[in-house]
Amino acid sequence: MSGAYEAAFRHVLFPAYETGLRRRRTLAYLDQYQRDQWLAPEQIATLQWQRLQRLLEHCQREVPFYRRRWRELGIVAADIRNLDDYAKLPLLTKADIRNHFDELTADSWRGRLLTKATGGSTGEPLRFGYTRESNDRRTAVMWRGYDWAGSRMGRRTLFLWGGSVGEPTRAHQLKDRLYNAVFARHILNSFHMSESNMAQFADAIDRYRPEIIVAYVGPLVRLAQWLIATGRKIRPPQGIIGAAESMHEFQRQIIEQAFGCPAFNTYGCREFMLIAAECKQHRGLHVNADHLVVELRQSAGTNAATPGEVVITDLFNYGMPFLRYANGDMATASTARCACGRGLPLLEHVDGRVLDAIRTPAGHVLPGEFFPHMLKDVPGLERFRLVQRRLDQLDLSIVRNSGFDDASLAYIRREVNKVLGDSVALHCHFVDEIPLTPSGKLRVTVSELSS
Repeated sequence: MSGAYEAAFRHVLFPAYETGLRRRRTLAYLDQYQRDQWLAPEQIATLQWQRLQRLLEHCQREVPFYRRRWRELGIVAADIRNLDDYAKLPLLTKADIRNHFDELTADSWRGRLLTKATGGSTGEPLRFGYTRESNDRRTAVMWRGYDWAGSRMGRRTLFLWGGSVGEPTRAHQLKDRLYNAVFARHILNSFHMSESNMAQFADAIDRYRPEIIVAYVGPLVRLAQWLIATGRKIRPPQGIIGAAESMHEFQRQIIEQAFGCPAFNTYGCREFMLIAAECKQHRGLHVNADHLVVELRQSAGTNAATPGEVVITDLFNYGMPFLRYANGDMATASTARCACGRGLPLLEHVDGRVLDAIRTPAGHVLPGEFFPHMLKDVPGLERFRLVQRRLDQLDLSIVRNSGFDDASLAYIRREVNKVLGDSVALHCHFVDEIPLTPSGKLRVTVSELSS
């Protein structure tokens, strides 16, 4: 029955809704991207460059911000002959977007842009504009990336996700229920999760019997730990997709043990939606290079295996183009070629936010990824959060069980001292609970230092 509905949704219901009712071209773009992914790497690189050239020419003609900036640099679009030239252009920052919203809007798109806002972990809202075509393409790229993990249109999918804010009207609630029923989706509000109601979440998953679960990683890990600790079994889905935050390897192991199915990492942000995702080979995350330009900006003298600052260009948002936008994340590139046969390049892994790298008075910078990697093997440690509020001090909150002892604590102090020395004091605190962020995520490494 599920397969029949899936086919009907993909070929009848979704085209009627997306193309007929909403007048969107998502399906046409999806077909194009599905073909593009199998091109050879060199062909994808050529396609990407051609699309970037068209965007640069458009920016010179129509976007006042880039016209002014390039005039100050003494260049025109024709001077940018390859990606090495492109990488010399200034970064676009969140401050640029906040301060120059109108100037970043293309002349021919004034008054016609769709807009979104993102608060981000800093809580400072960022409003940005985009075109309908760019939104349709982003949706298509999302469907393609989720398909790599087995999540297809019309497949029975449960979302462990952040719920809507405010008080939706009864009409809005009815509309949401109808929409989710047609799309074969069920939403569980992760904002309501607590240690006392884990069984209710497990019961809801068992009742719905999803083929795919899409979830914030933090709440998903909390539920997985509860399932393991209590011995509760649920009917295994066919796959789990971690979204909205990076899934560390130790978290993947917990999720797969608890749910009895493979878990897949994805990487995205609100400004662009899906940036990269894993396929079933689990060799890294395929970058959507036919849709975006993703650079990893590194300090001078570092090698390719060093994490770099993520810099992104959306090749199709002609209404408010973001050229070389630094989104505040760090990632590590991979030189491997995936056995799946797709020509899309790979990220080895996503290393977290630039602002959540740990710094020392001596100038050392340690990626936040170090701590989940180091702490994953500490006996008795269930959850943690490391916060840096001062340059010379780290605060580590630990949720422990009976397996945590003096040797566990000594191991943590010894390993931190190895990489940071004695210039930073480590203060450890034992707590009963570590709350999620207001957006429903679990940030494990947090820097509150000013950048």
